Amino acid sequence: MVDDSAFMRKAISTMLEKDPEIKVIDTAKNGQECIEKVKKLDPDVITLDIEMPVMDGLTALKHIMMENPKPVIMVSSLTTEGAEATFKALELGAMDYIPKQLSKVSLEIVKIEKELIQKVKAVAKKKVKPKFFKKLEKEKPKKEEIVEVVKKLERRAVKHDIVGIGVSTGGPPTLQYILSNLPKDFPAAILIAQHMPAAFTPSFAKRLNELSPLEVKEAESFDKIKEGHVFIAPGGKHLKIKQKGGWIEVIVSEEPKDAIYKPSASILLESIAKEVGRRGLGVILTGMGSDGLEGAKLLKEKGGRVIAQSKETCVVYGMPKAVVEAGIADEIVDLQEMPTAIVKNLYI
Repeated sequence: MVDDSAFMRKAISTMLEKDPEIKVIDTAKNGQECIEKVKKLDPDVITLDIEMPVMDGLTALKHIMMENPKPVIMVSSLTTEGAEATFKALELGAMDYIPKQLSKVSLEIVKIEKELIQKVKAVAKKKVKPKFFKKLEKEKPKKEEIVEVVKKLERRAVKHDIVGIGVSTGGPPTLQYILSNLPKDFPAAILIAQHMPAAFTPSFAKRLNELSPLEVKEAESFDKIKEGHVFIAPGGKHLKIKQKGGWIEVIVSEEPKDAIYKPSASILLESIAKEVGRRGLGVILTGMGSDGLEGAKLLKEKGGRVIAQSKETCVVYGMPKAVVEAGIADEIVDLQEMPTAIVKNLYI
């Protein structure tokens, strides 16, 4: 557990050890101390702050992933700078992140307790592949190959022109890989429910927009759905669609307020199923839990299709596993092949 604040070190350690399966073997107050203790103690999981003296978290993360790869969960402040640093950490090999909620008068760190424990346990036994996404970039299908797939298929009519994606733990680099490898003339609209704090989604959408040939934005109510456009659900709110005469528009809503996840993948897919039925394609990617399952079931009942990410390429095989075990996945796809699979399934 690494943080320059003595209070934070104590608070996070106390929270984690409330679970009988977790033991905090030591703490560190900066990145340099962290590197030394990782070599000596060989922990199963590391929680790592970003802003620290002597050596910051990103620099420490680079050393850990090069010298002694371990599952790392970043502890990030809820700021624009914190969001950007977190996405960089995920690119460097961090498996997930936890936002620490800061205010001028208090440190509401206890609000993350349940999520922190769940994430530490989820990644504890995961084999770390720090170069996985870099390897993907080398192995990815060439753009011309995907374009060729589109050319072969475009003689047929697109059957599924609304794509709903549900994703959680491991989502940012996974989505970055998929969206950056889709063709510019992608013949459908994409809506994404990524479990993420509200403070992070604007930076996330901006980052994806810079990396993808498609237009990516944080969704706003009354946005019109267009092919080649991607809409990211704002953190803390649900993303839905509504048929309006000759077009479809986005609805951003806090309802249902009692949903476990905001945004919810199931609520997104249920909305797609109800509004456009067989025109919908559901994609369930890496993440804890089973969010997306109920929505995927309804989408299948309405004649849509569902793709699930393979266990081997998930950071956490929870959400796709629920869909696969329920028998409603039309295809189980490795991340390397996901961009091509999404394109092909638009025409099936």
